[in-house]
Amino acid sequence: MILHDVKVHPSKDNLKREDQLAWKIAGVAADKVAVQKDVAEMIVNRIIDNASVAIAAINRRPVVSARDMALGHPAKGGATVFGVAPGKRVSPEWAAWANGTAVRELDMHDTFLAADYSHPGDNIPPVLAVAQAMEKSGRDLIRGLATGYEIQIDLVRAICLHAHKIDHIAHLCPAQAAGIGTLLGLKQDVIYQAVQQAVHVSFTTRQSRKGEISSWKAYAPAHSGKLAVEAVDRVMRGEGAPSPIYEGEDSVIAWLLDGPDAHYQVPLPGQGEAKRAIMDSYTKEHSAEYQSQALIDLAFRMRQQIADLEQIEKIVIHTSHHTHYVIGTGANDPQKMDPKASRETLDHSIMYIFAVALQDGRWHHVDSYAPRRAGRADTVRLWHKIETREDPEWTRRYRATDPNELAFGARIEVIMKDGSTVVDEMAVANAHPLGAKPFSRPDYIRKFQVLSDGIISTREANRFLEAVQELPRLPAGELHRLNVALPTGTLAVGKPGIF
Repeated sequence: MILHDVKVHPSKDNLKREDQLAWKIAGVAADKVAVQKDVAEMIVNRIIDNASVAIAAINRRPVVSARDMALGHPAKGGATVFGVAPGKRVSPEWAAWANGTAVRELDMHDTFLAADYSHPGDNIPPVLAVAQAMEKSGRDLIRGLATGYEIQIDLVRAICLHAHKIDHIAHLCPAQAAGIGTLLGLKQDVIYQAVQQAVHVSFTTRQSRKGEISSWKAYAPAHSGKLAVEAVDRVMRGEGAPSPIYEGEDSVIAWLLDGPDAHYQVPLPGQGEAKRAIMDSYTKEHSAEYQSQALIDLAFRMRQQIADLEQIEKIVIHTSHHTHYVIGTGANDPQKMDPKASRETLDHSIMYIFAVALQDGRWHHVDSYAPRRAGRADTVRLWHKIETREDPEWTRRYRATDPNELAFGARIEVIMKDGSTVVDEMAVANAHPLGAKPFSRPDYIRKFQVLSDGIISTREANRFLEAVQELPRLPAGELHRLNVALPTGTLAVGKPGIF
């Protein structure tokens, strides 16, 4: 990996494009280096993962709305939409919108955390949609997704958005554009303009994940994918972009991030170096914010040590800055303690999540968030006894660059009414690569089977699993086989809109 210095330059410097981050990102995307076998296998795993959570969410209202909007834009030879028979195609940017929303709705696909946060599986819907519309092969798709994962993860390693309350799709959109560029075999100068357009249009605030969290949390990465497809389409037609998009004196770093004196070092693969960033990401076993994954597993373990949960006086979660201030009591969001809060808010409340996991000893993507479950009197009592505190050591480990030090867990102190305590800690979730039970292909397949059970037919499930595991060998024009369709008449239809 090569570290690239990135800082703001006044217009008079006339910064050469070869010195700009967007150009260097485009260079990685245009590099025809081979995708290594384990990376290709992991890409297959994540396509299975995305399909799992998309089908589980297929008839939830935000997904229905997004799908209905997409179906209002039919296109011969376009892209498929999750749940819909593959013979019905829509324009690829709208497929990216519908499928991206389905993937993101349950907050249960892959994650990477470093200087900022990300769900790099959000790269899959737009790259796949364009691959289908342009009749690309499985090998082409793998190459495009390797780039998307690489660029997003490398940006997340180096540039913090959250400190400035900028939503993480600002790193996602240029990665999606770069991935599409690789997929289509575009030249570096074309990808460069697409990346710059993608950056320019994707800077939004984190209010989407604050207070009363709405369905926009699911729509945000889908919107990013739609923007990325449109950006690539424009530059292929010869259009340009604001430049330099990162380093310009009136651009994103100068005004929306660390300001005129900012200095970042962004790691990117060198020429001919394999794109392996996907191997540093990790998926979710449980449908909740990633920082809750280890704490759910820890709750399952700790409940065996507590005879009567009603005898708990107080629970203190000693954890990282992010967990405390984003999903903990440090966020100062009263909604995180409200039993009438939306599912989108509850899955960002570690107090609620830990209470339910401690009581139930299981986690379910629907049942654990049901209004009746959230409103249970004993749950509310326990939930309101929980607080979080930032611990510098957990913050240090959260930000560690050594993968063996990296941790997203906590130390839990349960104080009983008789004064005794139960204390335990967990650094990473069981499903994490360094966890007790790291996810492998059979786990991804089992996740798909569990989440799609009762929604699609066994025959359709088996057909999809067979096709996706043949991805490296799927010929051009066959990527529609990666779609998953519901039985006729089982797809919900929402309220009418404009389209």
